[in-house]
Amino acid sequence: MADEHKPDGPAPPPPAGGEAGTPPAKPAAPSAKAPLPKPPAVMAVTPWESDITQLLKERFDGQIPEFSTYLGQNFLVAAPEALVPVLETLKLELDFDYLVDITAVDYPKRPERFDVVYILYSFARNERVRVKIRIPDGYRPATAVTVHLTANWLEREVFDMFGIQFEGHPDMRRILLPEEWQGHPLRKDYSILKQDQAWVRENLSIESGQ
Repeated sequence: MADEHKPDGPAPPPPAGGEAGTPPAKPAAPSAKAPLPKPPAVMAVTPWESDITQLLKERFDGQIPEFSTYLGQNFLVAAPEALVPVLETLKLELDFDYLVDITAVDYPKRPERFDVVYILYSFARNERVRVKIRIPDGYRPATAVTVHLTANWLEREVFDMFGIQFEGHPDMRRILLPEEWQGHPLRKDYSILKQDQAWVRENLSIESGQ
C-alpha cells in the first residue's frame, strides 16, 4: 500500500546555488568605477598691491594686466613690448638692480606658448619681483642686455634650452650645448630620450647617448 504522506513522482531539484536547504548565492557586486582624472591644479594667487604696483600702474596703463602674489612671491605679467621699459623702471626708480635669473616655461597647447620669466632682486628693499611675458612660438622679445649686462648669458641659456631668440642680443648662440646640436631640450615636445644622433655619433663614436 502506498504511503499516503509521500507525494507521487520524483523529488523536486534542490534550489540553485547549492544543496537542498542552502540559499542561492548573491549576485556579485558591481565593480567600482575607475576614479576620474583630477583637473589640473589652479595657481591660487591673490592681488598684489604696494608702492611698486602703484607706480607701475600709473606709468604703464594697460600694459601690465596682472599684479599677483603666489605663496608670498610677487609677480607681474607685462605686455612683451613693455618689457624693457618695465625693467628699466624697476631698476632705476624702484631699486631692483640685480637680475637674478631669466628662465622660461613651455605650454605647448597654449597660443602664447611660452612664459619668459625675469627674476629681480633689490638689495635696498631685500625683496624679489618676478616679471613675466607671454609670447607665441617664434616671437623674439627685446633683449634685456641694455638694462642688465648679466642678461647676456642668461638669454643665451633660454635660447639654448627653449629656442627663444632675443631681438638685439649681441651674441645669440648656444651656451651649454654644442653649436651643432639639433633641438632645444626643455621644450615639452623634445623627448627626454632624444639625442642629436649625428653629433653623438661623430663626437662620441656611438650610435646613441642612451
